[in-house]
Parts: sequence; C-alpha cells; structure tokens
Amino acid sequence: MSEKCFAAVEINQDLCSRCCVCHSICPFEAINYDREKDRVEIDIQKCQVCGICASACPVAAIEIAYYDYEQLVDYVECARKKMNSDTLVLMCRGNSPSTCEVEEILADQGLNIKNYVPLRLPCSGRVPTDFIFKTLSSGVKNIVSIQCEDKFCRYKEGTKINARRFQLSKNVLKQLGFDENTLTVVKYSRKAVYKTEECVGCDKCVFICPYNAIKAEPFSTPRIVYEDCVGCGACALVCPHKAIEVKGYEFDNVLQRYGQAAKAMKARNGQPAVLVFSCQWSEFSALDNPNSVLAGKNALILEVPCFKGMDPVHVVNALECGFDGVMGVVCAAEDCKLSEGRDIAERNMVVLKDVLKKKGLLNRFELFELSPRCEGEFKAKFESFYQKIAAMPKPAMAKAEVR
Repeated sequence: MSEKCFAAVEINQDLCSRCCVCHSICPFEAINYDREKDRVEIDIQKCQVCGICASACPVAAIEIAYYDYEQLVDYVECARKKMNSDTLVLMCRGNSPSTCEVEEILADQGLNIKNYVPLRLPCSGRVPTDFIFKTLSSGVKNIVSIQCEDKFCRYKEGTKINARRFQLSKNVLKQLGFDENTLTVVKYSRKAVYKTEECVGCDKCVFICPYNAIKAEPFSTPRIVYEDCVGCGACALVCPHKAIEVKGYEFDNVLQRYGQAAKAMKARNGQPAVLVFSCQWSEFSALDNPNSVLAGKNALILEVPCFKGMDPVHVVNALECGFDGVMGVVCAAEDCKLSEGRDIAERNMVVLKDVLKKKGLLNRFELFELSPRCEGEFKAKFESFYQKIAAMPKPAMAKAEVR
C-alpha cells in the first residue's frame, strides 16, 4: 500500500471491548490481539475487506468503508419505497455479476420473484444478524440470500457464517410467529456455460483450465466437471468458437456493451472516452456505484470475474472502435481469490502489450494492481489515467464501427 492509503477497515479502540470475536472469525488471520498493549489490531496488508469481522462485532467497534450497517439499512429503506417492493434479495458478488441475472437464478430454485430490492455485497457473510431484523421491522416481508456454495466462497468462511446466522434468525422469527419462508437461502455458484453443439473438440479448454475442471473424452467433446469449476473464465478466453463462456461475461454481450458506449461517447463533448475493465474483487464502489467515481467523465467500467477472465481481444478492439484509453484493474497475486493459474493471465498481458506496441497503442493501456482495502486508491488511479489520456492526441487508427 502507498503511504497515502486510507485503510478501509479500522478498529475504534474506544469502543472495542477486547472480546476478540473478530480475531476468531477472520478467515485471513488479519486480526490479532496484542496482550502487552491490550489492543485488537488489524493487519491491513492481510485484510481482504470481506466485512465479516464488522458484521460480527457485538459493539460496532469495527469501522468499514463499504457497506456498513447504516449504509445497508438506508439503501434498503430508500430502494423499498422507490420500487414498492417488500422482498429483499441479497447477492454475493461471487455469484452475481453486475448484469445480475438474478431472476434466472431464483427461477431455477422454483422462486418466481419479479419485483424485489437487489442488494449486492462482497460476501454473504457480510450481513449482520441485526440487519435482518431491522429490515423486517421496516417493512420488508421476505429476504432471500443467494449464497455461494460452501467450497466456492471467495472469502473461505463467508457462506458458512451467513448460513448459520440465517438459521439462528429463522429460529427466532419462528418463535415470534413469522412465516417459515420469511428467510430463504439459495446456494448458487457461477460456472462456465458449455454449448456442446458449438464445440469442435480442440481441447484447448482442457489444457488451460487451472482447476482441472474440464476433462478430455476419447470419442466426444470435453466434459466440464461442474463440482470443480470456479467460473474464472480462463477457458472462455481460449475457446475459438465461444463454446464455453461464463454467464454474465459472454464475449458478444461484453462486446456489445462497450461498442454501443463508444458510439455514444464519441458524440459527446469532446472529452476522451475511457474504458475500464476491473476484476470484481479489486474494486467495490465503482462497480456497484459507477457515478461515485466516473461522474462527469466519458468513461465506462465493466466487470470481469477474475484477472484470468480479462480478454486481451477486448482491450485491442476497444481502442480500435473508438475508446481513447483502456485501463485494467486486477488484484495483486497475494490477494487473488482464484490464484490457481494466475500465470495464464500474466502471459496474456505480455502478449497484449506486445500487440499494442506494434500498433502504436501501448501508451493508451495501463494495468493496475489494486485492492479495496485502500479507500480511494481506485479513484486516484483512474483520475491520473484519465488526465494522461486527455493530454494525448486522438489515436490515428480509431474505427467508426466495432468489429
């Protein structure tokens, strides 16, 4: 972290009771009790900003920059009135992309919910028990929590923690006379989607999958072992016929989103157009609330499931179809939630930079390793990159239409 970094998670020592609940519950061993100083302290370098500690603190002594209790309550109350809905759907960042095919996920579980208040969080373990009761007392009648399957939780213990809290809450609500369906848990983990009719059996996906979740078959197309698939997107990048894609991050859909944005931005006020690809774990605020960072700028931010899912083709194509600059934001190696196969992504970047250099576009692309643990760092990097692009002349090879 830089010296100017403002830690996104801190302990208010005046409120801390030294109960060490946070120490016992932290999945990353980032919280320690110093007996000599009689202080509970956070090692911010290890912290992953999952928020599990803040949600477990009995005296609200842990202050967190994102999705704190008051922010969550205010959001639900405002959204409920605006949308006129009495159903709250909590979504883990790992199982719900920004495009949010929530209704499809719910329908697969036999839940026909159309009008609801969506609340996307870094981890389901971030939800404190008192938030559940607060929202129910404010007018919400049903809460659905879409949780990652236990073994696929990006924060190790978040799903298990939330499941226990929901069960305890259900037991209390039952005694208070609430309907048993007031709280509903849905287990779902995002996987690769395989269209076998498009597959030519080249087996590239078999060789590239860092989790050995794709198996070659002697007389047929490869087989995905969904019990092992983590939805990182590495296979999608090498499939020549787009037979494997990660739902919510399909190549054509991503292409369409930034292609349409490029056309609109070029018709605006002459400001540079910048596209940002961001790993969903390296930045929170700009992904869930783009206006908090991008307001007033000709800029678009698109989420990718992992560094391995950041397609170099999109970077080149975005620059050729009208964007003046492309910025990539990924986790550092020590923070990667899907660390297996990171070398694949790093090799992709080497090839990408070589291609951009040959096209004379290398200075229009930058890759940053960032973390939400450092509040405001993304905004600072974006502002710096945007000003850099604004000072450059328009790229000579911009095209009128997206390829």
